[in-house]
Amino acid sequence: MKSLFNSETYLEINRRLETISKNSNRKWGKMQVAQMLHHCQKPLSIALEKEQIEKPPFYMRVLAKFIKSSMYNDKAWKQNLPTAKELKITSPKNFDVEKENLFRLIKEFHVKNSQEQWTPHPIFGSFTKDQWGKMQYKHLDHHFRQFGI
Repeated sequence: MKSLFNSETYLEINRRLETISKNSNRKWGKMQVAQMLHHCQKPLSIALEKEQIEKPPFYMRVLAKFIKSSMYNDKAWKQNLPTAKELKITSPKNFDVEKENLFRLIKEFHVKNSQEQWTPHPIFGSFTKDQWGKMQYKHLDHHFRQFGI
């Protein structure tokens, strides 16, 4: 799996993000393109400790341990997977603002490629730096494919 900490992968993601337009149409799901751009900021903001979400109930954290490796392994995520309620975006968003914010967060995450210690994820627990980089790439790739990018 590619990692957002890799410079070539970082450039690839930026090129793909650059091609997204206000007129990009989804292939699946409910989000409009600006909502997707806002949604993609959430995991980056969590990793960068800019945003916090509540820890789920104990039974959900136990369940999360069973799917944790799917967050960063080489298998693409299926379409229409459920997401945490804190990551669902239903309100209208400004495309230009969201696109610029996502560019900024991707860069901010990428430049932390030498950071070895990361705060545990509130749902999935501890990830290595390598796992964080792969997970962030995988999430962005999933949603960019959702919009044909």
